[in-house]
Amino acid sequence: MNPYPAWLSPGDNAWQLTAATLVGLMSIPALAVLYAGVVQRKWAVNTMMMVFSAFCLTLIAWVLWAFKMGFGPPWIHTFVGRPGPVVGQAGEQARAGIPLLGGLMPRFRFPEGSLVYFQFVFAAITPILFIGSVIGRIRFKVWLLFVPLWITFAYAVNAFLLWGGGFWAGQGALDYSGGYVIHLAAGVSGFVAAAVVGPRLRRDREKATPNSLPFAAVGAGILWLGWNGFNGGDPYFAGADAAAAVVNTNLATAVAMMTWIVMDMLLSEHKKPTFLGGVNGMICGLVGITPAAGYVNGVGAMVIGLVDSAVVWVLFAYLPKKVWPFNKVDDALGVVYTHGFAGLLGGLLVGLLADPRMIVYLGAGRTPGVTAAGLLYGHPRQLLIQAGAALTVIAWDGLVTFLILRGIGLFMKLREPDAVLAAGDVQVHGEVAYPMEEPEAEPVFGDIPGGPVPAHHHHHELVTDDGKVLVTSGGKPLGRDGG
Repeated sequence: MNPYPAWLSPGDNAWQLTAATLVGLMSIPALAVLYAGVVQRKWAVNTMMMVFSAFCLTLIAWVLWAFKMGFGPPWIHTFVGRPGPVVGQAGEQARAGIPLLGGLMPRFRFPEGSLVYFQFVFAAITPILFIGSVIGRIRFKVWLLFVPLWITFAYAVNAFLLWGGGFWAGQGALDYSGGYVIHLAAGVSGFVAAAVVGPRLRRDREKATPNSLPFAAVGAGILWLGWNGFNGGDPYFAGADAAAAVVNTNLATAVAMMTWIVMDMLLSEHKKPTFLGGVNGMICGLVGITPAAGYVNGVGAMVIGLVDSAVVWVLFAYLPKKVWPFNKVDDALGVVYTHGFAGLLGGLLVGLLADPRMIVYLGAGRTPGVTAAGLLYGHPRQLLIQAGAALTVIAWDGLVTFLILRGIGLFMKLREPDAVLAAGDVQVHGEVAYPMEEPEAEPVFGDIPGGPVPAHHHHHELVTDDGKVLVTSGGKPLGRDGG
């Protein structure tokens, strides 16, 4: 008896499954606790619910039809693959392969199940990233409908165009691990979604106090180290390029985080370094190096970390205050900056800095090794290709996000009513992140517009933007922000 088919490498398979699990940890628990720690106390449960539900829904859609749309045989020319399930024996145990990439890279030495799961965790994290744009007002039911539709019509198309052998892959566009497919897509879609759904309550925008920075730190740390699987797993082999990608990822991130911290100390209004500022810089570095990780050398990685963080810092400080439409759209956690602009910059910088001496796959005989060269290494056309791919993702994802939400909006309201927005988690889910014990009396429930809220013996009011009292209930407020 033999546990391994002749084509399977235990080392390759073990690394691919490990890398996939590291990427999965970036969503649950990393982004669940990072976002839940950064938002107001009254939205912590809702944030975690949106993260976990998106993870579930994406996997279901992925194995039933979306994986084949991104990585299967072509269906609509070179735009998208043919939908189909991968839940049978062949879809889990047969040798992995991407039809349009045959002969362009070494044959995989792990089963299709490893490829399906690895690409699933990339798909899942993308809508999860832009939860930060719409948190604090989008209806949970709307989110449950939106995620599988967006994965189908936006993400699967991005993946096929750039990773599945589609049009931009054929043109030679470089996106090592998702600067465009994931981060630019998340930034654009999150921004459009925030514009369509509308802003949070004014009082919530003015008092957007993080509820737990240590909680956020745990999420940020797991996110950073999980990125070793994100970029280290994308060569599909545990070779030298995977090691280079991991080193470059951490190097760019370290430079980017320190760049943001120093700019906060020198240029911000209060001239103080902040932890959340440092996390923004960290994310800019992780996102910026993602499209370039195995194509650039260490110097290129440091340049990307520096430039990405510095430029996004300036954009973050300037655009929301003075430039339309950024000053009109309530992108709650600034996803358009730390993912959208950071991914765009990283994708363009790889067009400058890709080093042809960095070998992704070794050549054999007359077959040359797989490398990439940017403008600074004698290939100026690469920058134009990168720009074209970016414009495609921006236009397509923005349009699809708009149409999906407008379509859902024909059947149900996209926003929770003001009464629910004032109360937060207890109205949406019937539970809160930090319950306060009242030993002298059990809570009772009183009806208010939007549903029941706990009522105790002490007076507490919730008000809308115009000052109208929506709730008068007994008991202490569930959160320090009135949630």
